[in-house]
Amino acid sequence: MPRVVVVDPIHPDGIRRLREAPGVVLDYPGEWPGGTDLAARLREAEAAIVRGTVVDAAFLAMAPRLRMVCRHGVGYDLVDVPAMTARGVAVMITPEANAASVAEHALMLMLAVARRVLPVDAGVRQGHWRVAGQSATFELGGRRVLVLGFGRIGTRVARLCAAFGMRVMVHDPFMPAGTIRGAGYEAVKDRDAGLATADIVTLHLPAGEATRGMVDAAFLAAMKRGAVLINTARGTLVDEAALEAALRSGHLSAAGLDVLRVEPMREPVPLLRLENVVVTPHVAASTAEGLQRMAWDAAGNVLDFLAGHPDPDAVVNREVLAAAHRPPP
Repeated sequence: MPRVVVVDPIHPDGIRRLREAPGVVLDYPGEWPGGTDLAARLREAEAAIVRGTVVDAAFLAMAPRLRMVCRHGVGYDLVDVPAMTARGVAVMITPEANAASVAEHALMLMLAVARRVLPVDAGVRQGHWRVAGQSATFELGGRRVLVLGFGRIGTRVARLCAAFGMRVMVHDPFMPAGTIRGAGYEAVKDRDAGLATADIVTLHLPAGEATRGMVDAAFLAAMKRGAVLINTARGTLVDEAALEAALRSGHLSAAGLDVLRVEPMREPVPLLRLENVVVTPHVAASTAEGLQRMAWDAAGNVLDFLAGHPDPDAVVNREVLAAAHRPPP
């Protein structure tokens, strides 16, 4: 029977789904006699579920029988996809599971900076009922928001922004303009033209070479003076020194970030000294509902793959599917 290794802890519902599936040997933290010896755990694994574990050539070397790995979430920047592809290992994600949670978090960050929640809350806790700068808050309704990336999360963010009465612009070079307009939003072909008019810019793009450091000094300079930047995607998209400079100069009025360039944070980040920045520790997807759905869908991906009918929309490197379904050595 195929062995499934759950490398990192996940919601109990995902474990239950795997445990109750016939014909699967389950190995997950807390119930395996080998403890935390990852090499021993992976030796016979044909499938693995990971959250924060790096999946690279060293990981593969510990798992000679591995046929698929599922990332608990939608981002897979911790997975060396070319290495997996070269070995014929399928890489899967849980594409729909966290979209609603992340979209709501993006709106929460917009509201937090618009209403200056953190400094106002801190002032009240210090005994000041009237807080300096309290009148600097603003409404989201009527503001122009530029959504960069119109995938599963970006589309939800656009809907939430529209519900708040915002004027929604979308820039996504891979999405037909007609699709964006058909959804009721303004399709922006020239990204910089959108940056120049948006009051809020929100990032919903994957990490990769094409997006690494894309929010640099030039990008920020193209943004409208006084605008707000929201990032619930990946910290590697943003040049943090350039963002800090734009915030200190007043060119940007605020930023709301759920992600940083280096995670977990190993040393103080200069951005954290700024009062006009709200930072959360990459928890946008980690609602009770989001964690349950990601675990449930990850388990489902494993079972579907082992049964020979994986969901193509959940497979990152579809070209390996035929090879991955050959019997293991």
